[in-house]
Amino acid sequence: MRLILGSKSPRRRELLAGLDIPFEVVDIDADERCPAELKAGDIPLYISRAKARAYAKPLHTDELLITADTIVWCDGHMLGKPTDEADARHMLRALSGRTHQVYTGVTLHYADGREESFVDATDVTFRILTEAEIDYYVSRYRPLDKAGAYGIQEWIGYIGCTSLHGSYFNVMGLPVEKLYEKISLE
Repeated sequence: MRLILGSKSPRRRELLAGLDIPFEVVDIDADERCPAELKAGDIPLYISRAKARAYAKPLHTDELLITADTIVWCDGHMLGKPTDEADARHMLRALSGRTHQVYTGVTLHYADGREESFVDATDVTFRILTEAEIDYYVSRYRPLDKAGAYGIQEWIGYIGCTSLHGSYFNVMGLPVEKLYEKISLE
C-alpha cells in the first residue's frame, strides 16, 4: 500500500517518517470550519474527514490517503492555532496550572471511497507557568502554527508539562501507535 499524507504539518511528516514506512506528502486545502454544536474529539474528526474529501486526485487501488487534525480542549472550549502572539499568551495562561485534553482525528481514505476514522485523546497537565516563561516561549518559539499555542516537544513541554496520560505523539499531532496498528492490518 502506498501511503499519502495529506498534511502541511512538519511534525506529522516527522512522526509518520518515524514508522519507517515510505510515504509521500501532499498539501490539501480544505475548509476547516465545523458545525458549532461539535465538541471535543468530534471537531478534529470532522475536520480530518473534510480534509480527506477535499483531496482532488483519484486514488489508485494501491494508495491510502491519511489526513489528520489536532485540537486542544480546555474547560469546554477549543483552542486552535493562535491568531497572533497575544492570543498565544492568552491560551498558555488558560492552560497554566491545569489539565486539558488534546484530541487528534485521523481519517484513512481508500481508493474505493471507503473511509475509516478514529480519534485519540491525551490528558496533559501543566504546572503554573510564570508570565516570564510564557513570554520567553512565545517570543522565542513563535507557536502560532500549533493548536493550543504550544508544542509538547519544545521548551514549554520540557519545563511545564507535569503529567501526560495517553499518547505523547498524539499531543505532537499524530497518534502513530494507533495509526500503525490500523495500517499494518491492511
